[in-house]
Amino acid sequence: MTLPPRFPITEDQIDRIVATFYARIRRHDILGPVFANHVTDWPEHEAKIARFWRKAILGQPAYDGNPMQVHRAAGDVKPEHFAHWLALFDDTLTKSLPEHQAASWSALAHRIGRGLRLGVEEDTRPTGAPPSLR
Repeated sequence: MTLPPRFPITEDQIDRIVATFYARIRRHDILGPVFANHVTDWPEHEAKIARFWRKAILGQPAYDGNPMQVHRAAGDVKPEHFAHWLALFDDTLTKSLPEHQAASWSALAHRIGRGLRLGVEEDTRPTGAPPSLR
């Protein structure tokens, strides 16, 4: 059974957003060095992330990674990085897509980002300390 897309968007739009976003990531003062520590083949990384978004938005089964595991294992991904990531992603979306598509994708990205941030935070939080829910 194939589920309908979460919102209408094309594969080409996803590819364009991913390429634009990662071009901006590479120039970002805070996020650029973190990504540079882990990404050696940008076209391959962008293709993988485009597959992630195609699965998350369009329901295509081409992505089989584990983003939580990857972010937690990186070692230099910090909870505060997600606010920068989301701000840059939101800006890319609003400059590149119609308002409804940008808002829909942003809401999904924020939900995913919140979960990833909490997972990374779990690794750095002192034993017994409550999680930050922001």
